[in-house]
Amino acid sequence: MIRRIALALAALAATAAPALAHLDPQEHGSFMAGVSHPLFGLDHILVMVAVGLWAAQIGGRALWAVPTAFVATMALGFGLALAGIGLPFVEPAILASVVALGLLVAMAVKLDTVVSAAIVAVFALFHGHAHGGELGSAGALSFGIGFVIATALLHGAGIGLGLGIARLSGGAIAARIIGGATALAGLALAFG
Repeated sequence: MIRRIALALAALAATAAPALAHLDPQEHGSFMAGVSHPLFGLDHILVMVAVGLWAAQIGGRALWAVPTAFVATMALGFGLALAGIGLPFVEPAILASVVALGLLVAMAVKLDTVVSAAIVAVFALFHGHAHGGELGSAGALSFGIGFVIATALLHGAGIGLGLGIARLSGGAIAARIIGGATALAGLALAFG
């Protein structure tokens, strides 16, 4: 079981390439460029799925509150970038989010829902800012709607994964292994 999950994660990592994270808005439209951005960047996939997986580990209100906090604060970060308000260390913060959220899942950390939502919100601010900074010629509103929808879907995938494997024998260990693999992938992205 765990071997299959590890192989699936390896296959997912091998198929995502940072260069594919950006569709030409002229060719694909602003909405599809926004949708594609989180779906084709390994750092985005890892973080968004980890948020959902962590929310599933925490359970209760965290199932909706943690992903909602991420999406809402990500939209705020997007708005800050569009308004020309800079944030320091955007890319390092994004890479740190992959490692940190992977470690939270790996250690099965169960914090209060509000604290958990605040943690993901801090990272989401940087993810949203990066989206706004990489907008290019895409229309801001349609691009923003696209990446918000894609992000929410990835969070949902993480929740589904977390709830699904929790039902399996050894599921808690499998979730922790996925978290560890996420953190290691984040380190590889940072130092690769």
